Amino acid sequence: MTENSTEQALTPFELQNAPVASDASANPFRLVVDPAMRVRLRKALYDLIENHDTQLADYVANGQLALDSYKEYIEIFARSLRESMATTEGVNYLLSSCGFQVSPGEINLEPETRWK
Repeated sequence: MTENSTEQALTPFELQNAPVASDASANPFRLVVDPAMRVRLRKALYDLIENHDTQLADYVANGQLALDSYKEYIEIFARSLRESMATTEGVNYLLSSCGFQVSPGEINLEPETRWK
């Protein structure tokens, strides 16, 4: 291997948390949401997942929850997330994490999806 090809193989790169600019015309689904908003929503979802995972782990560690398998853990985890997102509090958490202040009475838990 030559010196030049070794340098190419070891080229460093950085992972970035910043939103990636995308070309809406290159995407068949057109970008309709601001990339910064998508980053905030992903962070809010990640934090929500971490919170649920931590709480379930605490319940298991304290003997309050018995698990027979990883399958059962994932099922309980999914149920917990689903139940949280089906409440005004869960949706309000995401909204406030993205910078919106909405009263609980204004939250629509069953928004209409208007496909075109």
